[in-house]
Amino acid sequence: MHIPSVKELVSAEEWALRVDLAAAYRLVAAYGWSDLVFTHISVRIPGPEHHFLINPYGLMFDEITASSLVKVDQQCNKVMDSPFPVNPAGFNIHSCIHAAREDVACVLHTHTRAGVAVSAQKNGVLPISQQSTFVLASLAYHDYEGVALRDDEKPRLVADLGGKTFLMLRNHGLLTVGKSIADAWLSMYTFENTCRIQIDAQAGGELVTVDPRILDGMSQVMKTVTAGQGANIAWPALLRKLERQDPSYKS
Repeated sequence: MHIPSVKELVSAEEWALRVDLAAAYRLVAAYGWSDLVFTHISVRIPGPEHHFLINPYGLMFDEITASSLVKVDQQCNKVMDSPFPVNPAGFNIHSCIHAAREDVACVLHTHTRAGVAVSAQKNGVLPISQQSTFVLASLAYHDYEGVALRDDEKPRLVADLGGKTFLMLRNHGLLTVGKSIADAWLSMYTFENTCRIQIDAQAGGELVTVDPRILDGMSQVMKTVTAGQGANIAWPALLRKLERQDPSYKS
């Protein structure tokens, strides 16, 4: 599929965001988190206009490129010509979080098998793995209210998320937020692995839980683990991985 480049039509800052967001979509596909063409990753474009980038609805995540991403406003109306449709309903969850959390640049939402499975469990995420300790340090839950189409659900979702990084949408899936695309992606990597480990562990014998005292101070522990660089300790390596496999995401 040939998609004309928009690099000369946007600012250097927006183009850099487009490249990173396209990479995030490709990596979601590569790690098996995609749900055909459903779910979304959105990123806020800096500036007073409150514009966002989101996936062209109908493209598989491994087809998405920097130029195919669609620029929309807070209501998911296109603000730049694009031959691709967008999904306003899919942006519903994202828009209310972006509106409420100025510290959030990126929102990433998935419907993975393990994520939905744990979201359907009464006790949610269990403290049974090292990965889970990072998630539990900043985890919120939102009860299922049906397909997220109604505006009246937005205040409840925002209130449930609060200032947390990880949101488990009951009976629905996983959501992470971050001050950058890299941060939201690495948080989802940890969230998804937490759920996979939990489902695998529950298929075995009696579970051993982590001492609750270990959960204290996990934010400082994460800084140590990432050498003070946050998601930037892993993001360049992930981009190199994409570069080796298929660099077309940058087009």
